[in-house]
Amino acid sequence: MLIDIIAGARPNFMKIAPIIEALKSRAAAGGPLRYRLIHTGQHYDRNMSGSFFEQLGIPEPAVNFGVGGGSQAEQTGGIMIAYEKLLAGSPSALCLVVGDVTSTMACAIAAKKAGIRVAHVEAGIRSGDLTMPEEINRMATDALTDYFFTTSETANANLRRLGVPDQRIHFVGNTMIDTLLKQRPSFTAPACWETLGLTPKSYFVLTLHRPANVDDSRKLRDLLQAIIDHSRGMPLVFPVHPRTAKILADAGINDPALKMVEPLSYLEFNYLVERAFAVITDSGGITEETTVLDVPCLTLRDNTERPETITMGTNELVGTDPAAIPPVLQRLFAGQWKSGSVPPLWDGKTGSRIVDVLERVLG
Repeated sequence: MLIDIIAGARPNFMKIAPIIEALKSRAAAGGPLRYRLIHTGQHYDRNMSGSFFEQLGIPEPAVNFGVGGGSQAEQTGGIMIAYEKLLAGSPSALCLVVGDVTSTMACAIAAKKAGIRVAHVEAGIRSGDLTMPEEINRMATDALTDYFFTTSETANANLRRLGVPDQRIHFVGNTMIDTLLKQRPSFTAPACWETLGLTPKSYFVLTLHRPANVDDSRKLRDLLQAIIDHSRGMPLVFPVHPRTAKILADAGINDPALKMVEPLSYLEFNYLVERAFAVITDSGGITEETTVLDVPCLTLRDNTERPETITMGTNELVGTDPAAIPPVLQRLFAGQWKSGSVPPLWDGKTGSRIVDVLERVLG
């Protein structure tokens, strides 16, 4: 029985790797499920070489739609057309999508219209912020999903409020943490570790990518200045996208504490995160990793779809007002940061639990 596994961006591959590993293990033992890995080509990432797939233990994708750039509508249309054609000639029994990127929503729609069941990994998470394209993708995908694989009790509750019956909700944990725990022994020091003279717990890792934070050069400058002014001279290691680097240059931000480096591979980035004094970010996924790695995390957003990283983990929602940053950094330097714990089922066994469910419902 064939399952399509959909990925459109690098984080998706981190999330599907444990599922593929479990499927391969079950197939070797005579299990009934087979998979077809589909890369929509939504994002091009120069770090996704053959060694990237080898490190994750997954094959090169069987199909690459190569949709590339364009607006979200153009990407959605291109992915739906390509997947519809594939299914017309070679249908599958199930379409498994992960996360909340455009590829997730587009393939869920195409599959459902073709009469194919949909499973959503990371179902039910919500930020409540409809200005985020990811929130729209989550809502649309969950409206079409048959099997909901969730990371937290909060996600379960969100789905129940939408009327999803309990028998379709499968609380399995977090596949991103499966990958983190498996790859942790392989974390690799990036070149900047030596060139910047970094030592453990003596620097911040900084990531900013959300349009609300980076597209307005004045707002970006104000946020960064507040961080720089209150980080006590500690290096702020900022793996920066070329587009954001241009905005920074246009904004005239140039401080010796701000160490802008090239985008890093997964293993290099998490090497830095694990050893950082703290992480300052507007990412959702990084807050999960800092929670498990027990690293303080300051999130420059007004909402989060991962509240368990706050209620249980090491993350704190700072907001997007630069004035909120100094008192939070003061608490951090005073040693008053909260102690975190790892949320339930974030134990490295989620991929296997997902395959358990798939074998049962598809058998």
